[in-house]
Amino acid sequence: MISQKDRELLEKQHYAVIGNHSASKMCSWTKKSIKNEGVCYKEKFYGIKSHRCCQMTPCLACTNSCLFCWRNVTQNTSSGWKDEWKADDPEFIIEECIKSQKKLISGLGGLKETNKTKFREAQEPMNFAISLTGEPTLYPKLSGLIRSLHKKGKTTFLVTNGLFPEVIKNLEMPTQLYISLDAPNEEIYTKIDNSLIDDAWSRLNKTLSLLKNLKTRTAIRLTLVKKLNMCNPKDYGILIDRASPMFVEVKGFMNLGCSRSRLKWEQMPTFQEVKEFAKSLEKYSSYKIRDEQEASRVVLMMRKGFMERKLTVQSIK
Repeated sequence: MISQKDRELLEKQHYAVIGNHSASKMCSWTKKSIKNEGVCYKEKFYGIKSHRCCQMTPCLACTNSCLFCWRNVTQNTSSGWKDEWKADDPEFIIEECIKSQKKLISGLGGLKETNKTKFREAQEPMNFAISLTGEPTLYPKLSGLIRSLHKKGKTTFLVTNGLFPEVIKNLEMPTQLYISLDAPNEEIYTKIDNSLIDDAWSRLNKTLSLLKNLKTRTAIRLTLVKKLNMCNPKDYGILIDRASPMFVEVKGFMNLGCSRSRLKWEQMPTFQEVKEFAKSLEKYSSYKIRDEQEASRVVLMMRKGFMERKLTVQSIK
């Protein structure tokens, strides 16, 4: 799946390329947490530990070329898993992810600002954020990967573009399932996601219709880009209420990586603009603002009936 040129480029960007189609990369919040410089919004919102989180993907290919994506979308874009791609074993991917995580954080061990307890704990990641890049539902052994991680006592946060509803329907459920909702309607979706799949909007809506019946915690994530998809809150509200996830994350686009060649710096919304958009969603949906983290420009919303629940990893299980 990955050419030598692409592999070298990813490694230059501090990715650890694993096997035929996977990768991991140390999240900046993992590094910050180990150095007592703050934690990821997922720790603040849901209770996972930033210093023990492994950010990875079991598939570097993706069906979409989203404008706001930080990856080089001209590489590894595919409408599906190709027959010639060899699917690596889930156990191999997990073992190599843990090895690469240890290697990636090894340089922090000798720093005076490093929290030694966190550094020791970080050697064994306990949450796998299956959301680094690419589209994980393309990987044909994804259920086996999630099942194996759970057997090892680890939690899983899976992010998908939602274009494979049959995969989602039959999937071993992760601890928390995210669906990316990048637009309020098909016209804007086509412009921003640049999918190779002709009926992508229809597929996404089929996935959204599954959420209310899935036996796990579910979330819809909005990545807001000014002058592109930061509009039509009423239409977003209709889609969100129809899907009825437990959570909605309203997050601002960050002008990072290759997205800088496609979008302008000015299209990054401020935290206050993100918050104002979340407030407009309150008017057009049954969701209310529950929490926020300014550093990540993200607001958490919940259905009214779940507002008083304790949000911890323990409450997930």
